[in-house]
Amino acid sequence: MPDIGTLAVFAGASLALLLVPGPAVVYIVTRSVAQGRAAGLVSVLGVHAGSVVHVLAAALGISALLAASATAFTVVKYLGAAYLVWLGVRKLMGGSGPETAEVAAVPVSRLFGEGFVVNVLNPKTAIFFMAFLPQFADPAAGPIAPQIVLLGAIWIALGIASDGTYAFLSSALAGRLRRSAAARRRLDIGSGIVYLGLGAAAALTGEGRK
Repeated sequence: MPDIGTLAVFAGASLALLLVPGPAVVYIVTRSVAQGRAAGLVSVLGVHAGSVVHVLAAALGISALLAASATAFTVVKYLGAAYLVWLGVRKLMGGSGPETAEVAAVPVSRLFGEGFVVNVLNPKTAIFFMAFLPQFADPAAGPIAPQIVLLGAIWIALGIASDGTYAFLSSALAGRLRRSAAARRRLDIGSGIVYLGLGAAAALTGEGRK
């Protein structure tokens, strides 16, 4: 299993990425603004049920990829790093922040399922699990799959906490979120810097173990 220091670094990197608004956060914020805190929290649970799919796919797929071809794994790693850098550049160049326009309310029974689908199809989450998370799993520390599951569980716990915070804040500040273009632009700049840093980390982390 990864040591405590590795887990701490992973937790910090995960939290940084989770705080950057992506499709899942946009969905949670939108539903919280439109329908209130309870709807936002149900959406959070649906989103992270979707995260379980990514954890299982990474645990099975990354293990198989490592076993089959170190070169293939390296290609996936650098493609993921390039994607994160591209997201960062797009944000810094003026990519839009979370949209909070009025949307029609949907039954609570649909919120969980929609959140699940949003995150299963979330490219930010997929790239994280395929290109960034595996850098914290060390073949010398034991089988890869259990390490991926442990790291994924940390991601989900942090995700529920951070996305839950988004649900609470956005439901409380719904009016301001609709009006503040300046705040959305500052969020874009901060998000861009985080994406660039994570892209660099995804490319460089693990180089010392080669």
